[in-house]
This record gives sequence, C-alpha cells and structure tokens, in this order.
Amino acid sequence: MSPSKLKNIQPKIKVEKIADNFIGWIGSTQSLLVHSVLFLLFLLFGVLGVDGDKIMLVLTTVVSLEAIYLAIFIQMSINRNIESLVEVEKDIDEIQEGFEDIAEDVEEIQTAVGKIKTDVDEIQEDVEDIVEDVGVAGTPKFGQLFLNWRQWVRI
Repeated sequence: MSPSKLKNIQPKIKVEKIADNFIGWIGSTQSLLVHSVLFLLFLLFGVLGVDGDKIMLVLTTVVSLEAIYLAIFIQMSINRNIESLVEVEKDIDEIQEGFEDIAEDVEEIQTAVGKIKTDVDEIQEDVEDIVEDVGVAGTPKFGQLFLNWRQWVRI
C-alpha cells in the first residue's frame, strides 16, 4: 500500500480494538477452557440444589447475549477486511494498468528496433552499391583516381 494511502487509514477506535481482541480470544484454547468451566459451574449449581429452570434461564440468556455480541464483533471484523480487500483490489488494478503500459512500450520499442534494422540493412545495401560503382577489387578507387589526377591531365 502506498504511503499516501496509509495516511488515510484511521486509527481503530476503542470498540474496534475490543472487538478484535474478543474475536481473537474466542478462537483460542483459553476460551474453550473458560467456557467449559462455566458450563460445568452451571451444572454444579443444579447438583447443589439451585432450581434447574433458573439455571437454564440464566445460562441461555448469557449464551444468547454472548452470541449476539460475538456476531456483531465478527461482522465488524468482516467489514474492515472487506474495506481492506477493496483497497488491495484497487492497488492490483493500478499495477495491472502499469504492466499493460509497459507491454505497450515494449511493443513500440520492438517496432522501432525492427525499423532501425531495416534502415541498417538498406544502408548496408547502399554501401555495397557505392563500393561496386566506385571500383572493383584490383582497380583504382575514386579516391586513388582523384589523388593521381596529374596522370590523367598530361597532354
């Protein structure tokens, strides 16, 4: 993520931090042990003579409230993750556009190199034609003829 985008990320408010900690804790072995102990305590109250209906009323109320808050906290976490994924998706789109631009540039460079190669080939042919016109191996070249002009001017 670019530095400008990092500035736009707002710090988590206290409720979000609590939600993250709670969700992290719920998925832990500690949470499993604590919940198991609490359920055993409710069973123990029944053995000790506390009215079973009252135990079940309190237990179901506590479990229902916990489930409600857990669902809310999980949804908050999901919403933040979705926002983060949207940002990542935008970054991926920008990177993809950059790759497409680079691919176009490479194609243009390849075309330019092909034209240069064609020009070099044409220049090579022109040089060969000039060499043929000026002289064949064993005969004087134009430069040699020019330097020896006095030989040609003798009358």
